[in-house]
Amino acid sequence: MSVPSFGPEPCLASADTHNALLYAKLTRRIVPFLFFAFVVAYIDRVNVSFAKLQMLSDLSLSETVYGAGAGIFFVGYFFFEVPSNLILNRVGARRWIARIMVTWALVSGLTMFVNGPTSFYVMRFLLGVAEAGFFPGILLYLSNWFPSTRRSQIIALFMTAIPVSGAIGGPLSGWLMAHFAGTYGLAGWRWLFLVEGIGSLAVGIAAFFVLHDRIDNVRWLNADEKSRLAADLARDAITRTETSARGAFASKRVWLLGLLYFCIAMGNYGLAFWVPTIIKASGVASLANIGWLSAVPSLISVVAMVLIARHADRHDERRVHVAVCCAIGALGLLASVLFASNVAVSIAALVVAAIGINSIAPVFWGIPTALLGGAGAAAGIAVINCTGNLAGFVSPFIVGRLSDLSGGKLLPGMLAIAVALLIGAAIVLRMPLKRASAASASAPNSSIPQRT
Repeated sequence: MSVPSFGPEPCLASADTHNALLYAKLTRRIVPFLFFAFVVAYIDRVNVSFAKLQMLSDLSLSETVYGAGAGIFFVGYFFFEVPSNLILNRVGARRWIARIMVTWALVSGLTMFVNGPTSFYVMRFLLGVAEAGFFPGILLYLSNWFPSTRRSQIIALFMTAIPVSGAIGGPLSGWLMAHFAGTYGLAGWRWLFLVEGIGSLAVGIAAFFVLHDRIDNVRWLNADEKSRLAADLARDAITRTETSARGAFASKRVWLLGLLYFCIAMGNYGLAFWVPTIIKASGVASLANIGWLSAVPSLISVVAMVLIARHADRHDERRVHVAVCCAIGALGLLASVLFASNVAVSIAALVVAAIGINSIAPVFWGIPTALLGGAGAAAGIAVINCTGNLAGFVSPFIVGRLSDLSGGKLLPGMLAIAVALLIGAAIVLRMPLKRASAASASAPNSSIPQRT
C-alpha cells in the first residue's frame, strides 16, 4: 500500500529553497547595475524628444527633420549591431559594455553643439554607432547567468529601465532645460545633452569594475552555488539550437523574429519619442509639467511589465502574451490622440498604451534567448534586435512626416503605429515556436516540444 504525499519531499523542498536563494542573490548582484546602465542609455537615446521642444524653434527645424534625425540613430545602430555583439562574445561583456557606454556618453554630450539639420543627423548617427550592441549584449550576458525558465522576468526587471528612464528622464529633462536656459549663453536643450552625457560617462567607467564575464570569476558565489548554477545552465543549453553566426543569418526564423520585433519597436519608439508632444497637444504648456506628466504612464507600466513577464514564465507561454500586449498598446496610443482635448483622458490612454507596449519586449525576448545557442545566439539576437530597431528610424520619421502633411495632427502617425502593432500580434500568433525539452533533447529520436 502506497503512502499518500501531502507536500514536497524534504530534499526537493530544500533544493527549491536553495535555488530560490541562489537566483535571488544573482538578481541582487547583477540586475541593479544593468538596470541603471540601461536607464542612462535610454535617457540619452530619447532625450531628444524633450530637446525638440526648444531645439526646433532655435534651429528652425521642421517636424520632418526632427523625425529623420531622431530615427537616423538606428541606421548607425543597424550597421554596427551584429559586429559589436560578436566582438562582445569574443572579448567579454565587462570590457565591451564599458567601451560602448563611454563612447555613447561622449557623443551624447557633444550633441549640444549641433547647429542645423546636417550636424543633427551626424550626431544622431554617431550615437547609434556608439550604442550598437549594448542591448543585445546585455541579453546575451543575462542568458549566461539565468536559465530560460527564469529569463523573461529577469529581462523584465532589466527592461523596467525603459519606463523608469521615462519617469526620471522626463522631469529631469524638463528641469534641466528650464533651470539652465541661458546659463553662460547656452540654450536649455544644449545643457540637457551635456549634463545627461556626463552621467552616462560615469556609469560607463563603473561598468569596467562591476561586471564579471564568468561564473568562476565572482567571489560572491560559493563553490556549491557555482556548481548548481553551472548545472542549471548546462541543462538549459540542451534545449537551444546550436548554430554558427552564418547559420543565424540564414535562419528564416531569426528574420521572422526580426520582423516581429520591428512591429513591436514601432510602438516602443512611437511612445518614447512622442509622449511629450501628445501631452503638449492636450493643452499642457509648462515644460516642467510636461516632464512630470510624462512620468505617470512610465511609472505605472513598471509593475505591469514585471507581473506580465512573471505570468508568461509561470505558464511557459509567450505568443499570446505578446499578441495581447500589442493590441492593448495600439488601442491606448489611438485613444491618447483621439481624446487629446481632455488632459485626464489622454494621460489615462497613455497609461494603457505604456502598459501594453512596455510589457511586450521582456516577454518577446524570452523567445529567441530560449531558442538560440552557440555563436548563433550572439549573431541571431543582434540580427533580431538591429532589424527590429530599424523601426526607431521608421517610426519617428513616419509620424513626423504625417504630422507635417496633416497640418500638425498626430492621429495619422499614431494610426500607422497602431497598425504596425496589430500586424505584430498577427505574426506572433502564427509563428510555430517550439523548442526541445531539456529531458528529451538528449534523446536521439525525441520530438517532445516545450511552449514558448
